[in-house]
Amino acid sequence: MNFFMSLLISGISVGALYALVALGIVIVYKASSVVNFSQVSFLMLGTYVVASAYTTYDLPFWAALLLGAVFTVLLGLVVERLLIRRFTRTNSVVAASIMTIGLDTAIATEVQRRIGASILPPGDPWGDSLVTVAGITVPQVRVVALVLSLLFLGLFQLWLQRSDFGIAMRATAERPDTAALMGIRLSWVAATAWGLAGLLAVLAGVFLVAFPSPGLDGGVTHLALRALPAAIIGGLRATSGAIVGGVIVGVTESMVLGYHDQLSFLGQGLETVAPYVVMLLVLLWRPNGLFGAKELSRV
Repeated sequence: MNFFMSLLISGISVGALYALVALGIVIVYKASSVVNFSQVSFLMLGTYVVASAYTTYDLPFWAALLLGAVFTVLLGLVVERLLIRRFTRTNSVVAASIMTIGLDTAIATEVQRRIGASILPPGDPWGDSLVTVAGITVPQVRVVALVLSLLFLGLFQLWLQRSDFGIAMRATAERPDTAALMGIRLSWVAATAWGLAGLLAVLAGVFLVAFPSPGLDGGVTHLALRALPAAIIGGLRATSGAIVGGVIVGVTESMVLGYHDQLSFLGQGLETVAPYVVMLLVLLWRPNGLFGAKELSRV
């Protein structure tokens, strides 16, 4: 039972981080109807800035994290202003989504080239400390990641519900033309969403590469890609769905990895495939995701 509970806690903590990345994908889609496939490379680049600031310039962890956050926010704003807006002006959101795949490849390739064979630690103050509660032992950084992620997600949801930006985003997602006529600046909403996506990516990335992971290396790309099925499982237009989807993916991955011996007849690397299998099963049941709503059109 303790083993199961430790797997469950670990899965929820990692799933909360996936939820942060998935939330970045969702808010960009709600604000601009563009599927941001480059969110993974935002995570890689932002985390690389944090790790480099810590290892190369000996900055304290929190200062390095602040630097990485500012960098990725500015990156999101620049991408939206110089690249995405050129497509959305002509309603070419499909072309913009495809363009983000090329952007993701370019950024990820450059980061991997700079990392090389090295492993860069994020410099978090928790290190390899463990926490034992009721006989269940988990890394302390996972507990911190879970608490901070849930706190951030809760405050973010409250901000979306109560703030002018949240109202503007919901209006833009539902009826962009009407929102523009009502005085909402669609470009401002989209730019803010892309900046927030960068912030969410670096926050998740720092904890994803922390203990028990060895640090930042080229393999973090495959790890962060779990956020895409998380966003799709929840529904691309539902911010709450990103949270649920992230937890589902995290728990699925943790359980499959923990009970790998019992599932060995299904082959090696099942934990990598499992989130996508769950995504396919959900889409067969609900094509718009768990929290997605059917789009009705008048004929």
